[in-house]
Formats: sequence, structure tokens, C-alpha cells
Amino acid sequence: MKVLKTTRLEFLKDLNSAQLEAVQTIFGPLLVIAGAGSGKTKTLTSRMAYLVAQGVPPEKILLLTFTKRASKEMIQRAGLLLKIDCDKIMGGTFHSIAQYMLRFYGYLLGYPSNFTIIDRGDSEDLINLLRNSLGLAEAKKRFPKKETLANIYSKMINQQKTLEELLKNHYPQFLDFYYEIERLLIEYQNYKKEHHLMDYDDLLVNWLTILKNFPQVREEVGKRFEFIMVDEYQDTNTLQGEIIRYMGERHQNVMVVGDDSQSIYGFRGANYRNIFDFPKLFPNTRIIKLEQNYRSTQPILDLANHIIAKSKLKYTKNLFTLRKNGEKPILFFAEDEADSSRFIAEKVLELREKGIKLSQMAVLFRSASHSFDLEMELAKRGIPFIKYGGLKLLEAAHIKDFISILRIMVNPKDFLSWNRVLLLLEGIGPRTAEKILEAIKQTSNDLFFSLERLPYKFSFLEFKNLISLLTGVNSFKDKPSQCLLKVWEFYQPVFQRLYYEDYHRRERDIEALIDLSEKYTTLEEFLTDLMLEPIEITEKDPDSLTDHLILSTVHSAKGLEWHTVFIISLIEGRFPSVYSLENEEELEEERRLFYVAVTRARENLFLISPLTTYVRGEGKTLARISQFVKDLPPNLVRIYSRKEEPKKGTNESDNGKKIGEISFTENFIRFRVGDMVKHPHFGLGEVMEVLSEEKVRVNFTQKGPTLLNLKYTKLEKVIN
Repeated sequence: MKVLKTTRLEFLKDLNSAQLEAVQTIFGPLLVIAGAGSGKTKTLTSRMAYLVAQGVPPEKILLLTFTKRASKEMIQRAGLLLKIDCDKIMGGTFHSIAQYMLRFYGYLLGYPSNFTIIDRGDSEDLINLLRNSLGLAEAKKRFPKKETLANIYSKMINQQKTLEELLKNHYPQFLDFYYEIERLLIEYQNYKKEHHLMDYDDLLVNWLTILKNFPQVREEVGKRFEFIMVDEYQDTNTLQGEIIRYMGERHQNVMVVGDDSQSIYGFRGANYRNIFDFPKLFPNTRIIKLEQNYRSTQPILDLANHIIAKSKLKYTKNLFTLRKNGEKPILFFAEDEADSSRFIAEKVLELREKGIKLSQMAVLFRSASHSFDLEMELAKRGIPFIKYGGLKLLEAAHIKDFISILRIMVNPKDFLSWNRVLLLLEGIGPRTAEKILEAIKQTSNDLFFSLERLPYKFSFLEFKNLISLLTGVNSFKDKPSQCLLKVWEFYQPVFQRLYYEDYHRRERDIEALIDLSEKYTTLEEFLTDLMLEPIEITEKDPDSLTDHLILSTVHSAKGLEWHTVFIISLIEGRFPSVYSLENEEELEEERRLFYVAVTRARENLFLISPLTTYVRGEGKTLARISQFVKDLPPNLVRIYSRKEEPKKGTNESDNGKKIGEISFTENFIRFRVGDMVKHPHFGLGEVMEVLSEEKVRVNFTQKGPTLLNLKYTKLEKVIN
């Protein structure tokens, strides 16, 4: 290997000792446990630059990330560190690299290089088509819907479980339909193979199948990529872990970076145990921990360390920073959600007055619905905001229509797209579409040549125009942008007819798509990127020059940071979510999600628990404080009151207690479970349940359990 001049290694001086060790460990398997804000990206980028500086040809390096954008930015940064071009480093997501390799090796499984990638919506539509054709929709009223069937199939693939295991553990209500579901999923797999289609899961499973069963491919891949690096390894699934195992088998030069404490995508099939099993896949693994944090103040890190210390399965680490000063995180018990919203709005305005931009503040929540009350309060006060977690562009009906035409151009055997496009055309219903599809299937191999005869059999004007388009465009020679413009010329009148109510708004999406295609050289490449990296659109289209407060789910906030962070709705059933309360593994993931939320804050952190919440049919009801808050020692937070005076719980007598053992609620709630009370008629009793500010259930010594409305009865607390 030809080593570059040492003057180009100046960037190594900017690394701490743990980062430097990770960067200079070149050979053999390496697991880097990178705590939140510990410079993970800097470490990966520096290692790529170091490898190239040591004489490793860039094309021998493979970087796997969870977005193509992330890999592209890291590779560019590596080039800047060395002041040379590193673009020959191969970077991308597991799915994008799998599709790239399958274009070369897919023939081993019977796929041509121009196979079509279908998204989740297409998968569901295809399953529904087969469900109907097999007569399962009509005969079985309780037969699972297309979305559920797609979920079952995806979980089988990603979790490597049998259909029987999955139904028993997750969908017991559908066990009676085992054989019908099995038959349908077999049909689904066969249809995709026959029509050269792959869904997202197929990309991974087919690439893994080739790696497992063809040793010569493993050898070729091992020679091509001699150094493999994987980012966010804690979020990989079982399939992805196996892919890394086989791709790195030849040389073992595999570096994976991740943080077990930030594994929050179990609902997507991520396997939390992958990061713990890596040393088993690669027995001589070296483990390096990055614990120095460059983002948050020490009081915020102390809180984060306490939260994650409660995890049962973990790589023990202790985040620290050189920034020892800083405010303690603030814990605010709001009277209700309206009080929570008012508090946030007031604090946001107060901080803005101090010079903190709105865009440097974020409100985080477990579920998108938890911010509705806050959104109304912000609108009332004229505080502009953006809510993260918009719609995917590909989920919009008009975009799916448009792309279906493009997909037919690339893969004429994509009959799923044919069916969608035909049903858009005037005069063509399901039966006519079926006849046309049969006619197309019976044509010769030169499909587009045979298409020219079809308008004589089916004389619908829009159908004739479609055939003229397909036979007049050469998707392999024409520039993608030219293809899209020609498709738009055909689709525009159809589009105006179908979406007349909001035609102009939707038109902007098509124009954005055409603009995006300008940078591509082939239509196939454009469609592949579009499927693997869907563009997001948002409900709001804010002026980019306007400062906006950020509202976001915690999942959407991962990897981001702000000067000030508010975490809201910290009550049982919300954070942690109601679905996790009976499942230990899911509850552990909720704890990690809370840890992720806390570690987004640089300077200020606010934790907000409403003491009451509105429940439909019951009105205002007493909320249960989140167990994550109840577990906190009071010395890690500052209890906030409207008068800025510490409430009970911050004095010396409360030292050693947890938040849940201290009462902050006297102003709002008169009685608590376990209180001894006296009633003028029923005598002495013990409070069994507090249902709201007005309703309690008391177990009286003489009368037994009794529900009381405090509006209409007198109840005194007995002081022991």
C-alpha cells in the first residue's frame, strides 16, 4: 500500500484517545460503542480518511449507513480531510447496496438486471389483488386486510420466523386462516418472481441468499470490498447482521459503530441483540467505547446516565463532558395539557427574547397526536412552527400514478403498474383493464412493438395516447428528465380530470420530481433511488427565511440536537406508550427512546408531566406520572413552580427519595391512594382509587368499597 504524506494526517490531532484508537485500528473486527454526542460521525469520517492515507484504494472501502445522504456527506468530509477526492468509496444503505449487487448477481436467482423495486404501498396492492383473485376476500369476512398481510410477510422475512411462529405470537386471531395465508404469501412470492419485481424485504433476503449459497460470490465481494464500515449498527435487523457476516467473511476487516442505548426501531424489525451478538459473529472483536460527549452539559448527561443505567441488557458506559457547568434539567408538573402548552409557549417566547432562535428549540413527544393542544396554543400566540414527520412523497396518489408509467417503461412485465395506469384512463374499468392485461401478456417478447396493434382492439382515446407514449419513448437512450416531461405531457389531462379540486398544489410535486430527475443519467437509476430514498413532503410549506419552533416525535428527532428541548406528555400510557406497559422488551425500548429524547438537548432540558388528562367519556382524569420520571432522584432535576420557588421535594428531608415518593400535587389533588379518610355517615375508610379530581373510591370499614363524588359529599383526611 502506498502511504500518503504525513502532513495529510493533521486531522488526527482533533481526535480524543478513544476516537484515535478506533481510527487507527485498521485490521480485524472492531465494535465501537458510541454514546450520544460522542463524535461518532467524526470517527467514521476520520477512519475512512486514515485508510486512504495508509494506501487503501478508495474503491476497496464500503460504508453502510441508514440514508444515502449520510454516506455521501461522510465520504465528502473524508475527502476534505485529505484534500483529495474520495468519491470512489462505495457508500449507501443496506437496501441500495443490495439492489446494486443484485443488478450483477440477481441472475443466479433468475432475475434480470432490470427488475423493478416496489414500495410498501405497491406490496399491499399486489397482496390485495391476489387476495381477491384467490377468493379469500369474499369467503372469509374476518380474513386479514392487505396491510396486516404485508406486515406478516415483512416480519417473517426480517425476523426470520416461520408463519406459524408469527401468527401464534403476534396474530393469534388469524391462526384459523393459517393455510389460506400461507397459500396467499406463496402466490405473492411467485408473482413477484414471474414479473421481475422485488419489494424492500426481497432486496435483503435475495442478496443474503446469494451470499450464503454461492461461495464464489462471497470471494469476489470480499476482494472488492476489503474494508467494511457500518453506521447505526444497533438499528440493523437479523438479515442485515447476516449480510455483514458473509460480506466480511474473507478478510474480517469489519468495523461497526452503534449505541445499544439508542436502539429504538424494534417496531420496524430492528434486532436490539445484533450489537451484542457481533462479537459472536466475529470472535476476535475489539471493543472501543466513545464516552466523551461534545453536545450536552454535565447535568443533562447525569440525567441520561441515570436513565440508561436502569436498562437490563447494555454495554455499560458513562457519558462525560468537559463542560461541567450548566443548569439542571427542569421538571414541571402541569395541571393539565393546556397548562403544559401555556408553559412551553411562555418559555419559548422568554428564550427568544434572550436571543435563542426558535429553530434552536424543539418540543419532543412519543406520538404525533400528543402535540395537538400545543399546536393550537402556538397558533393562538402567533409562534411559527414546523412539525417533523411529514408524508412521504411516494405515498401521494398522483405521484404513484406518474411513477407507475415510468416503471412500465423500464420493466414492461410490471403488470401491477399496468393495472394502476389502465384504471386511470377514461372508459376503462376493472373488467376492461383485465382484458387489456391478458392481451398484453399474450404479446411477443418485443412487447412495445406488439403494443402498437392494441389500439385497434381497444379504441379508447387515452389508451391510444398511452400506447403512443410508450412506443415513442426510449427509456434506455432518452435522458430521464426528457422521459418525465413526455410522461407529464400525456398524464397532465388525466391528472387534471382526476384531481381537479387541488390540481395546482399537486402539480408542484410533479414539477419537483422532474427537476430531481435532471441529475440522473438513466431512468432505472432515478427510479431505484426514488424507491430506496423516498422524498418527504410536509403538511406546511414554510418560508425558509422564517424562524420556526420545531415539533417532532422522538423517532424523527434521532441524530438531531437543539439548544433547548421540551419533552411533553410524560405520563403512563403516553411515554411510555400504553402498548409497552405489559411487555418487558417493549418497555426497555421505551426507556431507550426517553434516553434519546433527553440527549438531544445541549443547554436546556424541560421534562413536563401533566397531572390530569382528558379521557373521552370520562372527562378530566387523574394522570399517572411516567415511571421514567418517578424513578428520578430529586438531586438530578429542579422542580419548577410558577413562582420560581422550589416545591416540596427539593429540601433536605427528601434526599435519597425518588420523584415518585414525593408529593408535588397538593394544589391539584386532595386525596391519594392509601389516605385514611372520614365520612360523616360511613365513618372511617381508606382511599382505594383516585379516578379524577372529583371522584374517589373508598373502602369504608363498615360499608365496604364506595364510589364518591366530592362535589356532593364531605370527606376529611385523617392525620395519623
